[in-house]
Amino acid sequence: MEQHFSQKFTISYLHTDRFGRATPTALLYFMQEASGSHCALLEVDREHISPKHLFWAVTRSKVQVTRLPRLHETITVETWPMPTTRVAYPRSVVAYDPEGNELFRSVSLWVLMDDRTRTLVLPGKSGVTVNGQLNGTELAVPHGIAALPAEGISQRTVGYSCLDQNGHMNNTRYMDWVCDLLPSEFHRQHQLKDLTVCYLNEALENDTVDLQYSLSDGPTLTVDAQRAGQRIFSTQAVFEQIL
Repeated sequence: MEQHFSQKFTISYLHTDRFGRATPTALLYFMQEASGSHCALLEVDREHISPKHLFWAVTRSKVQVTRLPRLHETITVETWPMPTTRVAYPRSVVAYDPEGNELFRSVSLWVLMDDRTRTLVLPGKSGVTVNGQLNGTELAVPHGIAALPAEGISQRTVGYSCLDQNGHMNNTRYMDWVCDLLPSEFHRQHQLKDLTVCYLNEALENDTVDLQYSLSDGPTLTVDAQRAGQRIFSTQAVFEQIL
């Protein structure tokens, strides 16, 4: 089975912000959808692993942006699995514009979870095999993000529309919360350059999450999200000024 897979997406209004640029949420969505489509071809998608009481979850993602896709642009998202580790299934993604220029690239750590106990299942005990490869162009898997002293706190509650089929808040939706911490004027003058997200615990319906955040030089937005003192996710988003 071919280890490289490509899928095209056309950027619609649902994928863009008020300035016509693809949102961080959309980038994670394209990565997730292309990876899911490839898993279906490899017969390790939800349909094939749910009888084993397993589901896929993302624990870490890193995205580097060369240029954000624009409204109505058609992009090609290429993905391939990297060699499986003792605990996870890393996956690489690169997206291109119609002329073949790179738009963004990413690496994500995918793990298998038991849908009854909501605990991690190691690859060696899962019965799920994904043959990976390295091209030498892959990003390094990100490390954890240290919490910084908070400059502000915003509180959000997980609602029905945040949930996916696994019954928890989908990993892509966290970025809507993160982007909402900054006003429109900031987003008008800046665009995403580099993003690291660490998913630490599930957020379930009606959970109230405290987003503790700080904005430092770069500018870099660091977010540590907690529920009753338990870390849910952490994010570091580096922006660049639009000239």
